[in-house]
Amino acid sequence: MEVMKQLRQRAIRDLVEQRPIRTQQELAAALRERGFRTTQATISRDVAELGLVKAGRSGMQAYAIPPRLREADTSGEDRIRTLLPDMPVEIREAGTMLVRKTLPGSAHPLAAALDRARWPEVAGSIAGADTVFVAFADRGARGRVTRRLTPAHGTGAAGGGQRLTATGPVPARTRRAGRRWFRRRGVRRRG
Repeated sequence: MEVMKQLRQRAIRDLVEQRPIRTQQELAAALRERGFRTTQATISRDVAELGLVKAGRSGMQAYAIPPRLREADTSGEDRIRTLLPDMPVEIREAGTMLVRKTLPGSAHPLAAALDRARWPEVAGSIAGADTVFVAFADRGARGRVTRRLTPAHGTGAAGGGQRLTATGPVPARTRRAGRRWFRRRGVRRRG
């Protein structure tokens, strides 16, 4: 999904949660206020892709986020907590991005969980085989997400390549396997 589409759909979700939006024209006007120029066809596709439904709100029928999508909001954070316990993660800050290195095959599930969590600070993520790039609008947003992850992981500030897990320090066996994997590929730890 392209970045502008993600940002626009996140803005639509925010608008629908914040105030009653009855029609696609109202939605288009609200998006224009936020700096998004869109056509009616684009808004129609976004409404369908997001699965928005009409529901009673403030005495009128307005767009609403269906309950199954609200559940996905919490399940993304649950998925992050599930994925990280045995996964060595090296985190580096780079401007308004976090770069996360992990074991091969682990990057995509981690990025998908971050996207599913729908944290407003996260603009989007891109995953390769073993690296996830997480983009933020500004350094403050990056810091908030880093702090949000840090207490749950119990390893202090995330930066400078610290490994984070959902339950505490990375188990020694996993840490050794991760080091071997990185060493075989010539990746050196900085700092």
